[in-house]
Amino acid sequence: MKKKEGQPRDISVNRRAFHEYAIGERYEAGIALVGSEVKSLRAGRAQLQEAYARFIGDELFLIGAHISPYAAASQFGHTPIRDRKLLLHRRELDKLAGRVNEKGLTLIPLRLYWEKGRAKCEIGLGRGKKLHDKRAAIREKDEQREMARARGARRTG
Repeated sequence: MKKKEGQPRDISVNRRAFHEYAIGERYEAGIALVGSEVKSLRAGRAQLQEAYARFIGDELFLIGAHISPYAAASQFGHTPIRDRKLLLHRRELDKLAGRVNEKGLTLIPLRLYWEKGRAKCEIGLGRGKKLHDKRAAIREKDEQREMARARGARRTG
């Protein structure tokens, strides 16, 4: 199978983020990585479950993302969990900083992916869901599944 050029290829997706937060705006950011991290990402060894983005000074950092050590890097490897700088335009950073200062908004990494050979991180501006919001989302998803099942049963006869 031939690889499509220009198509983003997912490394890791943070499914939990969509359950815990109502995601609004989304932004694409580059990530400052060391060599062994890039090799590890190429092998698809990353997790975003506990990760979040935070401003330190006037720069944005990805905190808590786990990129497994690359075995062949031996002593010159990287630490799996470290703060990694996210690369955005100054205008976008200023806009995000203003929005995050609003009540209840958080920056959550949604996915890591490759685009044109570069590792990118999609971050979303999210508002934490309450328990009743989560229940409503689960109920809605179950209803959609039931309707899809009923349509499928009707087609097959």
